[in-house]
Amino acid sequence: MSSQIKSFFVDPGNAYEGVDNDLVGVAILPTIVNSNPLTEAFDIESKGGLEYRVVTTGNPVLDYETMPKSFDLQIFVEDTTGRTDLNILTVQVTDKNERPVFRGNMAIQTVTIYVLERTPPGCIYQVDAADPENAELKYSLLPASVPFLVLESGAIFSTKEFDYEKDPHCYFLNITATDPDGLNSTKTVNINIVNINDERPYFTIKQRIYRIPEEQSVGTVVANITAKDPDDEDSPSRLFYSIQSSDRYFSINPSTGVLQVTGRIDRDALPLRLHPNISVIVRVEDSPRGGHTSEMEITIIIYDINDNPPECNPSTFRKEANENSTAGTFLLDLRNYCKDIDVDPPNNRFNFTGLSGFGSNNFALESTVSGRLVMTESIDLENPANLGVEVYSLTVRVQDIACPNYSSKYPFYTFDIFLCYIIYIYIRIKPVNEFFPVFSNLSYEFNVPEITKDGSSIGRVNARDKDWPPSVITYSIVAGGGTRDYTNIFWISPTKGDVKILARLDYETTQKHILTVQASDQEKTATASVTVNVLEVNDEEPVCSPNFYSFQISVSLAVGTNINGFRIECQDRDSDPRSFRYFINEGNVNNHFTFSPSAGSNTSRLILASRFDYESGLDTNWIYRLRVYITDDNLLSARDKATHLIKTGTVTLSIRVIPNPTTVVATTPGFTVVTKRENLYSESAWYVPFVITLGSLLLLGLLGYLGFLLVTWVRTGCPPAGKAGGAPLINAPEKAKPKKEVVVTMTKLNTVFDGEARDPVTGKMYEFNTQSGARRWKKSGEPLQPAPAAQVTSSATDGSGQGTDRAEAPSKIEPSENRKEPMAETKPAARPWAGQSETPEQDGLRLQKQKEESGNRGLFSPAPQGRY
Repeated sequence: MSSQIKSFFVDPGNAYEGVDNDLVGVAILPTIVNSNPLTEAFDIESKGGLEYRVVTTGNPVLDYETMPKSFDLQIFVEDTTGRTDLNILTVQVTDKNERPVFRGNMAIQTVTIYVLERTPPGCIYQVDAADPENAELKYSLLPASVPFLVLESGAIFSTKEFDYEKDPHCYFLNITATDPDGLNSTKTVNINIVNINDERPYFTIKQRIYRIPEEQSVGTVVANITAKDPDDEDSPSRLFYSIQSSDRYFSINPSTGVLQVTGRIDRDALPLRLHPNISVIVRVEDSPRGGHTSEMEITIIIYDINDNPPECNPSTFRKEANENSTAGTFLLDLRNYCKDIDVDPPNNRFNFTGLSGFGSNNFALESTVSGRLVMTESIDLENPANLGVEVYSLTVRVQDIACPNYSSKYPFYTFDIFLCYIIYIYIRIKPVNEFFPVFSNLSYEFNVPEITKDGSSIGRVNARDKDWPPSVITYSIVAGGGTRDYTNIFWISPTKGDVKILARLDYETTQKHILTVQASDQEKTATASVTVNVLEVNDEEPVCSPNFYSFQISVSLAVGTNINGFRIECQDRDSDPRSFRYFINEGNVNNHFTFSPSAGSNTSRLILASRFDYESGLDTNWIYRLRVYITDDNLLSARDKATHLIKTGTVTLSIRVIPNPTTVVATTPGFTVVTKRENLYSESAWYVPFVITLGSLLLLGLLGYLGFLLVTWVRTGCPPAGKAGGAPLINAPEKAKPKKEVVVTMTKLNTVFDGEARDPVTGKMYEFNTQSGARRWKKSGEPLQPAPAAQVTSSATDGSGQGTDRAEAPSKIEPSENRKEPMAETKPAARPWAGQSETPEQDGLRLQKQKEESGNRGLFSPAPQGRY
């Protein structure tokens, strides 16, 4: 195809053929793969064999005037051997002459033109048409006999003045537009001649006065107004009727002339009450606007009928009368509140009849004319016949005297019933408070456990009286219900009579409360006695003295010993002393401690139940914090313990186990132990730098002093002499001096010695700190140290195994004699424990173990040598 065809000149809608002589077999049919400009207006179809042709698809239809004039089509083909070819086919669109096209309304519909009669000749419409090739068009008109013509510009003219009554009313014109080549298009124009009004209409009725009764329903026909128009003698008249005067009561149908009632006509209301005649001016027109008109006055007389029942304002009355009112008591005069607004008698006369309703036998009307309502007898609300009745509902009928029957004068109105008005009267009998309230019981007794929660209801009182309706009773406590601590323990609901407690009851303080409760109906009162018995409940815990105690015991204390002579004594306000039971709930590791007796007494002693064993590692705790529970359930059986309330008291004991303070450590390689204690402080504390500086100076001074003693001992070959009367130092064989070892332990400053104990060997008293374990000998007559102090303790042993004295440096500077006194007291502590002897190796191992345990506990445990 590419070798034979390069381009075609085609007309829109034609197909074009192509032959491919080189193809052996087609694998991919010839396909338009692209077009410029892009379009779907072309496609390729087979003619059979190896012949194909390019055809138009009609989507879109080719248009020379609105679309591109040329298209380049890329056609691709492939044969069975794999050879392909891609070439461009150029399609050029040529112009074709088309018919003229009408535009505007004539393009989509038949145009209708209305021409009024008597209109002078002239242009009545402009035809709008165009040629697609922009050629100049010519216009023609058929049929030629009509009084119209069309110009070359397309303007349609009338050629005469039309008369609607003589000329045809409608014309159909065929307008043809033709181009220079003779192609044409035709459209139809419809011309209607419109009639105009040139004659005045006139009324055809003679009656001018009408009589109707009042209160006619809306839509009632009063009169049928008729008229004619000379312009429409041969066709139904097209006249328009209207009312020119007030149209408050009447309206007229604009097309038919029927006069109807459109509003309520009330003869009894102003202005008809004074002027019952209504004048209506009716106008007829032969055109809604600007036509010829005529007018006529019609008079309508309204006459009264008995259409209003008597009315009472108000229609509902509410009166009150005391229950002890006597017969003949005047209640109400209905005549003062009722009237009939009808204009003429007897339509406006009425009487009162038909007194009825519940309890109407207790009341009566004096006469039907007066309408005075009176009581016929006294009413007692407490009487069983009237019990529960407070309000009597009565009805009275107010009825016209005249019968509304007008058949003699107006046959089309017939009434067979009397119009009437109903009055509703509600008479309330006011109760009189005749009786006092009466309690259901003369006295009340409530049993209340002492553990009842605040706000709980403990009982209810109730009072009534015989008055009807039952009076509203209010309750109050007028006496009793208070104690020394609480002014009001009890509260009563003012409306329900529920008695509640406001504070907890205590059997041990008050076993019975007597209240005086008052019931009041706002006028009369009555009182009753309420006794509240407080029931005892085990709500008190055992209270023991002391409830906290801290002390120290020796590690070698014998089993069965009453520890430090400690004894607790317990009391319980609501339990027998024999009900106490003692047991240690927390802290009794390895069950070293027990109480004797363990139950049945209000006193018990703390006993050592088993000895301490630190050497084998069975015991590791040196401080025991015992949580002792004291319960009051010893006298209860196992079954009762599950249901009864049991109270528990607690006692806390802090026990520190200490090695024997008089034990002397055998000779060990020389080392120096320096202990420095510091406070944990807040960085914002101003005194912290001062305390640290002072403590550092004291520590440096002590180290200097110890160094001086060490140099003196080295020079003289013997330790410094002790004070007179002191025990001789223990001599040991000469050994090479090992390198001294310094151990520093940090703890808190300002040690407070808050406990004291007796040394079981020497019998002397010593003070100790329950937290850190620090100890010192107690001076005779000196109380426990109230203020914190900083201690610096050091000990050194030389090669002979003889230890230096322990020294203390208080936080404040003390007189020299006070500082020397503890030094002198170290002599008794230099003796070994009775019956004990340790080798240097054993002593070293023991010291090392104590040092490790002190590090694990985070507390300072001094070596057993020296003083405490």
